[in-house]
Formats: sequence, structure tokens, C-alpha cells
Amino acid sequence: MIKKFLKRVFRKSLKVKTVGKAQVIPFSLHGVAREQISYGAKKVTDGLQAAGYQAYVVGGAVRDLLLEKTPKDFDVATDATPEEVRRVFRRSRIIGRRFRLVHVMFGEEVVEVSTFRRMIEAEDAQTDAHGRLLRDNEFGDQEQDAARRDFTANALYYDPGTQEIFDYHRGYADTRDGVLRMIGDPAVRYREDPVRMLRAVRLSAKLGIKLEAATAAPIGKMKDLLDNVPEARMLDEMLKMLLSGNSVECIQQLRKMDLHHGLLPMLDVIWAQPKGEKFIKLALHNTDDRLRQDKSVSPAFLFAALLWPEVQTEWEKRVKGGARPIGAMHDVMDEVLAKQKSRMAIPHRHDAVMKEIWLMQQRFEQCSGQRPFRLLEHPRFRAGFDFLLLRCASGEASGELGLWWDEFQDASTERRAEMLQPEGTGEKKRRRRKPRSKPASSAAAE
Repeated sequence: MIKKFLKRVFRKSLKVKTVGKAQVIPFSLHGVAREQISYGAKKVTDGLQAAGYQAYVVGGAVRDLLLEKTPKDFDVATDATPEEVRRVFRRSRIIGRRFRLVHVMFGEEVVEVSTFRRMIEAEDAQTDAHGRLLRDNEFGDQEQDAARRDFTANALYYDPGTQEIFDYHRGYADTRDGVLRMIGDPAVRYREDPVRMLRAVRLSAKLGIKLEAATAAPIGKMKDLLDNVPEARMLDEMLKMLLSGNSVECIQQLRKMDLHHGLLPMLDVIWAQPKGEKFIKLALHNTDDRLRQDKSVSPAFLFAALLWPEVQTEWEKRVKGGARPIGAMHDVMDEVLAKQKSRMAIPHRHDAVMKEIWLMQQRFEQCSGQRPFRLLEHPRFRAGFDFLLLRCASGEASGELGLWWDEFQDASTERRAEMLQPEGTGEKKRRRRKPRSKPASSAAAE
């Protein structure tokens, strides 16, 4: 406690210098060392600065380091144009249509480099009928680049050479105070890009910081603007939320802000179904745990889990109404996916995986004859089995079924034979053969 108190007193006694409209926070105050920056990001900033350009680590990486979190990646902002960056770094490529970026490669690390941008004046900006910006930036300087960023915590520029942070919007103080604040008028910024509402929810939940009152206030009145966002962008933002490592907190925050309607069917209806809610929370917790352990996560598996309660509920209704189970499942899968894709562009490459996982769930109920052996050979067996375990944990499927398959897949040949359950009638039915038709000559002889 005494050390923390003395540290705060020491920091308050330090003077922050001003360069133009930026506060320059010294290393002695913020404590983020050059060694905490990735190898690639340091090489990029050093290389650009040596070539006579400005270059800074920017955005989420600086914010996360101040919050003592490990950044997912390190982005760099510079006054060099994409072509100039490309000339400095041979192993790089220019990407993007709306605004060009440069990816600089260092082994497995890819550093994204953007040129300082500025917002186009309102009278010159291209917008749609709802006010959403279609073309909103051009090259600019550092101050203009900071102004066009969304939150103050994301408008911090770190110079690895001097270990100083350039702050134009008091983002350093907001980050230290645990506050997420919009730059400019929140209502105007949300109208320019409605996805910022989702981003505000995601970042506040992921970082465990408070959404500033004025930043949160317009969201409830402006949430309908999300209906005008392209499906691909909605998918991208939803994946960031679900793969943030804090998906449970993100979903809870979405519900709290009443932003969940229309994003995923399960977010609209599943919370009213006790079993479904438990299943979804288990799936999200499982995803978060895997990400914290640096394990791979399949988006297809995650979407299969999120949409499963709706698939299961509709399938059961149809089977009770007399529909054949297999046919009903195929119809329901197609309808649920079509409904979802009208709101969010889930890639077609995920469809086959999701359907295979769903269809396998009925096959796990079959523990006799050759069916279990055929299921073990399925290329998606492991994903289907993990999905079954989630169903068992939520109480939807029998826990004994999960234990049976857990043992069966690793058991010896002799043990598997012992574990097989008898056929429903006790012995396999023999197919009745049709009587042979007699040759015409024999029939005539008779």
C-alpha cells in the first residue's frame, strides 16, 4: 500500500510536456518499456524513423500495455505513404481497397502499417440514406489521425525510440481511470458508423472498464441503425466479440444495453429457455477457456453451438408432428442457416461443418451393431464428440452417453465388443428374400 501511494505521489509530481495539441507522457510516468513491444513492431518503427518518417505503435496495443494486458497484435501508424513503406521494407505487401494498408512480414509476425488519416469534412463526405459514412478518410497528419479514431483509449501513440506516449484526447487519463470514452459527439460518431456501438460494448466487457455515461447514453435510441450495417461487417464484429476471450461478459453486456436483438437468433430467444441458456453459456465458457490456454477455436463449431438450441427446438416440434427425424433435421438446418444469413454473412465454408456436427448428434444415440465403428471413422468425430459433451454437461443429453463414448473411442477391440448394446429386437432382423420366379419352360411343363 505504501509503495502504491508513493508511486502515485511520484507520478503526480512529474510534469507532462506539450507538443502542439498533444500531451507527451514520459516513460517515467506511464512505465511501458520498449522491450514490451514486439520484435516486428520495433523493426518497423525503427526502420521508418531511420528513413526520415514518423512512426508509432498505436491503438489497442498501447491501451492494453497500460492496462497490463498482453496485446494480441501491434499496429503501426506513420506519415509515410503505402508506397514509401513498401520501399523501406522489401518483405511487405499493400492491401485494401477503401483505404490501403501495408503488411510487413517478420517470420510469423505480420505488422499492419497505416498512413495517418483524416476525416473528410461533412459537406464532402459520402454517406448513405441513414447517415453512415461510405468514404470517410484521406491521408492526414498525426493530430487528424487521432481525431478520427473512435475512443480516447485507442488514440494513443507510442514511440519505441523515446518511450514516450503522444496523447491528443486525454486517453492516457481515461485508460488509467478505467473509462471508455468516445472522441467527439457520440451520437454523431454512432451515426457515421453504427458498429461503434457494438465495439463500445465489446471493449468495455473485454477490458473490464466502464463505458462513460455520455458514450453509453445514445446507444438505446440509435440501435436500429445496426439494421443498415452490411452482413459481412456484422459477422466480423460478432466474431471479435465471441473470440475475445471474454465472450460471456460481452454477451451479458449486449443484453444489458439491449443490443442483442437480431444479431443471432439465440440472443433473441434462448435466454427464455433454461436448458438452452445453460448450453450456450457452457459453449462460451469453453471457448474462453481454450483461448486463454492458446488453443485453437473453430468459428464453425462456435456458430454450431450458438444456433443449436433453435435447431433442436424446431426439430423436436416437427418430429412430434409426425415428420421423419432425418428429413426434419435437414429441413430445419437449412431454414435456420437461411434465417441467420439474412442478418449475418456466415461464410458458406462453415455450413458443411455445422451440419455434420448437428447430424452426428442423432448418431451418437446408436450404440449397437456397426454404427459406433462407422461414426468413429467420421472426419469430424472429435468435433461432434466435444459437442455431445456440451449437451451432456447442460443436461440436454444423458451423462452416461457421454461417458460411454469417452470410453468406447479409446477402448480395446475386446472391450468395445463388450460395450456394444444389443439391437432393439435382441437379434438383427433378416431381410426377407423374394421367391425366385420359375423359368418359363418349367412353368409351362407344370
